[in-house]
Amino acid sequence: MNTYDQLCDKLIGLGAHKAAVVRVSEIPFAPELRDLCASNQCGNYGKNWTCPPLVGDVHTLMEKVKGYAYALVYQTVGKLEDSFDIEGMRRAKETYLAVTDRMTPVVKAAIPSMDFQLAGGGCTICPVCACQTNEPCRHPDRALSSLEAHGIFVSELAKVAGMNYINGANTVTYFGAYFFQEEAQSKGE
Repeated sequence: MNTYDQLCDKLIGLGAHKAAVVRVSEIPFAPELRDLCASNQCGNYGKNWTCPPLVGDVHTLMEKVKGYAYALVYQTVGKLEDSFDIEGMRRAKETYLAVTDRMTPVVKAAIPSMDFQLAGGGCTICPVCACQTNEPCRHPDRALSSLEAHGIFVSELAKVAGMNYINGANTVTYFGAYFFQEEAQSKGE
């Protein structure tokens, strides 16, 4: 088993449904996805530092991502009562964020060059984002922007990573990714 497989197994043990390492050059980008953000379905457009348009120009953000060699992609899958279970979706997002919090130190220890990560959806650390009160981000070391805000076509990324974008009826799937340059370090495990 290679170091990446060991790390992915560790992340699954911490709550990820699946995890895989892909080359950034294989990640599909679609800058037009940002147009969906402008429709403001989630209510965060222009109201969150990590969401469009405040997060920055999509082409600049895509170039930042493309500057990395690898991405460790992971997903969580939450169960819902039905497709209208908004409370279940909220709980699944909270679980996803808790899993991400558990995994991040493990990834940082295994991959010293990992210095950038993206999540599913905009940051939800603060009940009201500081941008709404004309303040800088209160938690810049923890705030995570979304894969889509960076122009990543997540349903196609799932295919590249060997994952399902939809994991069955009455489920909600969240994706995240850690970006890095070098190979993972084996810790003799």
